[in-house]
Amino acid sequence: MTDFTKILNKAKEFEAKIRESQEKIKNIKAEGISGSNSVKVILDGEGEMCKIEISDEILKGDKVILEDLIVAAHNKAKVELKLKTTEEISKTTGGFNIPGFKWPL
Repeated sequence: MTDFTKILNKAKEFEAKIRESQEKIKNIKAEGISGSNSVKVILDGEGEMCKIEISDEILKGDKVILEDLIVAAHNKAKVELKLKTTEEISKTTGGFNIPGFKWPL
């Protein structure tokens, strides 16, 4: 019976660590830049865009180019966010892959 209690206690500890990790992930900011700093996109830990910065010079240019730069900056921010969230999750799980468990993003 003691082994089962230990397992339950470890599961509760792990659950608390996961909750803490999820809160940390919410506070992550990821930045994507494209066009030699012409466009910057910032995402929060849930993948929502918090901010977009567009240089005055690029606004004077071609609309299609601007659209492509926004997409590129957003995609770079998503990659950075995935790296940061994976790093945070690895800290919590000790690098274990949990089958069937889906993390944000």
